[in-house]
Amino acid sequence: MTDAFASPLLEIDGLTVRRQREALLDGVSFKVQRGTLHVLVGPNGAGKTTLLSAILGQIAFSGRIVATWIGRGAIGYVPQTFAVDPTLPVTVEDFLALTRQRRPVCLGVSQRTRDAVARLLGRVQLAGLERRPLAALSGGELRRVLLAHALEPEPELLLLDEPTAGLDEIAIRILEDALATATREARTTVLMVSHDLNQVRRIADHVTVLDRRILADGPLRVVLSEGAGLEALTMAAARWDVRL
Repeated sequence: MTDAFASPLLEIDGLTVRRQREALLDGVSFKVQRGTLHVLVGPNGAGKTTLLSAILGQIAFSGRIVATWIGRGAIGYVPQTFAVDPTLPVTVEDFLALTRQRRPVCLGVSQRTRDAVARLLGRVQLAGLERRPLAALSGGELRRVLLAHALEPEPELLLLDEPTAGLDEIAIRILEDALATATREARTTVLMVSHDLNQVRRIADHVTVLDRRILADGPLRVVLSEGAGLEALTMAAARWDVRL
């Protein structure tokens, strides 16, 4: 194994984000290991979305965010919310084709792109929805389309902000399976925000408990077995009314 493969993909050191005098994040430091599914948990206002925004370069911060890329450093991103204009006649195929061909989608979608879109939809169990208007999708279907969009070209790092919030159990498991496949087969590194502690126990390799600062951080089995980490998760569960 090369040093690049052995090293963390992402190192966050002393990350601080301020809004006027308020610290949204205060000296946050942790590492995201390559090829793992790393979950951020914490209450509302803990700074989880702020952290993703800092990684994406969308907001100013102090401290360091260092990424060690092996390939071209592609980042996939699934936001917490995504507004769809119901007046735009955009189909699922149109949306997924936008970044997959040079020719404007309004001039037609190539067969090569159609095949790629069909393959992507199969990965998130939405085969056959190519012609469905984007605005006609359910919340779960739209979230899966956004995940499909983020999964190709294969990202080295995939950021997701509560991708399963508000979804039914079937949609949640489909998303979880797609993420597991991405980490296992494509060695994609996943950094995901979640409020569902039961989900964390099912899928996380590594967990960071955040409340503007780091409360606990480590492999899931270690965090669950050590006093400080278990206490942090137990407190979180009590605040969110979720049972561990």
